[in-house]
Amino acid sequence: MAVAAAQKNREMFAIKKSYSIENGYPSRRRSLVDDARFETLVVKQTKQSVLEEARARANDSGLDSDFIQDDVLLGTNDKSPTVEDGTQQDETKNGHLADADIGDDANKDDDYTLTEEEVILQNAASESPEAEQVIQQAALLLRMRDGMGSLARILKTIDNYKGTVVHLETRPSQVTGIQFDALVKVSMTRVNLLQLIRSLRQSTAFAGVNLVSENNVSSKTPWFPRHASDLDNCNHLMTKYEPELDMNHPGFADKEYRERRKQIAEVAFAYKYNDPIPFITYTEAENGTWMRVFNTVLDLMPKHACAEYKAAFGKLQAADIFVPHRIPQLDHVSNFLRTHTGFTLRPAAGLLTARDFLASLAFRVFQSTQYVRHANSPFHTPEPDCIHELLGHIPLLADPSFAQFSQEIGLASLGASDAEIEKLSTVYWFTVEFGLCKENQQLKAYGAALLSSIGELLHALSDKPELRPFEPASTSIQPYQDQEYQPIYYVAESFEDAKEKFRRWVSGMSRPFEVRFNPHTERVEVLDSVDKLETLIWQLNTEMLHLTNAVKKLKSSQFE
Repeated sequence: MAVAAAQKNREMFAIKKSYSIENGYPSRRRSLVDDARFETLVVKQTKQSVLEEARARANDSGLDSDFIQDDVLLGTNDKSPTVEDGTQQDETKNGHLADADIGDDANKDDDYTLTEEEVILQNAASESPEAEQVIQQAALLLRMRDGMGSLARILKTIDNYKGTVVHLETRPSQVTGIQFDALVKVSMTRVNLLQLIRSLRQSTAFAGVNLVSENNVSSKTPWFPRHASDLDNCNHLMTKYEPELDMNHPGFADKEYRERRKQIAEVAFAYKYNDPIPFITYTEAENGTWMRVFNTVLDLMPKHACAEYKAAFGKLQAADIFVPHRIPQLDHVSNFLRTHTGFTLRPAAGLLTARDFLASLAFRVFQSTQYVRHANSPFHTPEPDCIHELLGHIPLLADPSFAQFSQEIGLASLGASDAEIEKLSTVYWFTVEFGLCKENQQLKAYGAALLSSIGELLHALSDKPELRPFEPASTSIQPYQDQEYQPIYYVAESFEDAKEKFRRWVSGMSRPFEVRFNPHTERVEVLDSVDKLETLIWQLNTEMLHLTNAVKKLKSSQFE
């Protein structure tokens, strides 16, 4: 039930269609960072539209005028419960705390400004008469102007609305003009909870009445995939069939190429968890494009690529996966990665939304396209294609240290806010895509966009751009360049140094929980209970015991 509710809340503000030029998505924007920013903007616009519509409905209906319980019409001038004695009196309205608490405008039909949480709660209550009567756990934060004298009246009002106080705590307020803050956790029907909030908010005794959280209807912790199979719901595209939409695309005027792209994309759209990755029979022209890029990378790699990339590239060649005359099949590459780092591949139809793409990394799943860039532009592609994925990303995903770094970015994205997704996307942009590292006092490339783009690679390693040490806090807010070569690149001392800095930075994110990936179940676990933590500690202690025994045995064998 909780999962279904969370999924529904996510969908309330979700974008239901792929972005395209006609939907306001500029064709020049194809980077993960710009996509994240555009996604945030559209989600905000959609959310605002949903909230305004809900608020308008609330104002038109008076919110509470249709709610009846036990033959008492709540929220009208008739028979509403009062604070003083718990009876129903005609002279009081809406269960106010006291007549003296009501301002001069309380009797007017003022706008009732619903918060996001209240909109979700109202929508949940309006599904059916039964949904109205569902018992809801909620927390209210009340800012009291008049001191503790209001507390007794608050409790009486909750009782009048047939609610139960589960928890109550107060503290002196730090806000000027407010004497106390009260946190009241209640249990009551959804319909009565909405009435209670409105009644309290209309009282001048309170400077603020906020629904802090509610069980199963909160949008503050967004839905995110918990199992690898949930990635079936994480394939929303930022752009779709780009050659049909962008007249500057190399394949825009090539009808055959556009149809080919569409066919390959449909294969990815149909893919589901645990399906075998479909084979694509590449044409002679497509294999020819691969060969041109492959041979160029092969020439530049010894001098400019980092050691980890070169080592993994060699292993892919030895496994007969990386050969110049044939584009590798994703299934073969996925099996190779699984045996080296536990990463697997999943076919993608195009450029995914930032949140969906990053989420897949948490499960050690890399979403890869299968189509090939246009033959007229072998050394540049306006969006990710399989040559970029294979030659840029795959070798380092076969390196244990880099694979771990990629997964940690993905884990940090689960449940993150839109603003944090933008920052994580920017870190990804300047590391996984355009990262440089030091190696024997020399600069080497490890970013996929560098290793699969010859011009950008040579530019990055020249004396033209500015080089800065990798620091996630500053890197995450650095503007990027997607029309020309990057003016700024970030240099990591090593993968391990980058991971350590990243971990420290992520620890300061606003997400109120931690997650871990369980490789045995392919499930992300939220560490939100003592039992889960005790189980994890027991597992870690077992691992430490094995490691300690291994060290002892190695030391003893050295003296024999």
